Amino acid sequence: MLLNWYDDHARALPWRNPPGAARPEDPAWPYRVWLSEVMLQQTTTAAVRPYFEAFTARWPSIESLAAASEEEVMAAWAGLGYYSRARNLVKCARIVAQRGGFPQTEAQLRELPGLGAYTAAAIAAIAFEERAVVVDANVERVVARLFAIDEPLPGARGPIRARTDAITPAARAGDFAQAMMDLGATICTSRAPRCMLCPLREACEGYSVGNPEALPVKPAKKAKPERRGTAFWIERGCHVWLITREGKGMLGGMRALPDDGWSARSDGSGKPPLDAEWEAAGAVRHTFTHAHLTLSVWRARVDAPPPGEGAWWPIAQLEEAGLPTLFARAATLARERASDDAAAD
Repeated sequence: MLLNWYDDHARALPWRNPPGAARPEDPAWPYRVWLSEVMLQQTTTAAVRPYFEAFTARWPSIESLAAASEEEVMAAWAGLGYYSRARNLVKCARIVAQRGGFPQTEAQLRELPGLGAYTAAAIAAIAFEERAVVVDANVERVVARLFAIDEPLPGARGPIRARTDAITPAARAGDFAQAMMDLGATICTSRAPRCMLCPLREACEGYSVGNPEALPVKPAKKAKPERRGTAFWIERGCHVWLITREGKGMLGGMRALPDDGWSARSDGSGKPPLDAEWEAAGAVRHTFTHAHLTLSVWRARVDAPPPGEGAWWPIAQLEEAGLPTLFARAATLARERASDDAAAD
């Protein structure tokens, strides 16, 4: 029933094989599945599509990605968020290239950097046609409603997985997993599910009870702490001073504007990296997984570089620097303020 629906309604995505089609002979197929699943972790399909297409155009195979520098990959990843995924992407690519290809079982895939239970199961099922129990947020929602599992999360995840295991077929396990994902993404949505279009409506206990939207039961969200920090736009001629953040921690390994040491656990000091005539350019607000951040932006023109490691980057080519979203927005704010001041003069 579900697979018949999927055959007719599967989303056309650049990393997918058509429903019911034989596993591609292309040696890059597991690479494409792996890359898409890593990118899709906590990220929407719409956001991932252009990044996936750009990555596979630039690095069409696991070997080509393995040969890339971490700096190149991090810059290409900029804006997609959750940057530890990009660092693990490089580590994983090098391991897989060295061993001559991807392992083909869920258990072996779990041993690779950046692959948790869901991602390993999805790759095993989709790329290698292994029967694996694939449970992402969409599948979790579909199964909780299908079987009216009303135990609050995260406690419900055990029963949800058990039920998913019970209905996962041996044949076409990859198509089944993707069908469940598509059903959750397009029909069995978090709000206002389109039950009248659902192929599982007659078997759905949540629908029969009359309130499927109440499932799964989610715990109340904890309020995120508010943090404050400062970023510094340091300009010399037609260049701006950029640093590379430490490899570990928030936005680790990314190019960025210098800042005052803010983190998800503490506010920044507000102290600039050098003495100069600083002008306020405004502030940007950004939400991370563990905190909200209000980042003030200050700018100055200097004749000499500030202390510490960094490099002058051409302002006209700043889009090529691969700044993460937070610092890209801060840079835009500083540039807009500079343009406003120039127009006023």
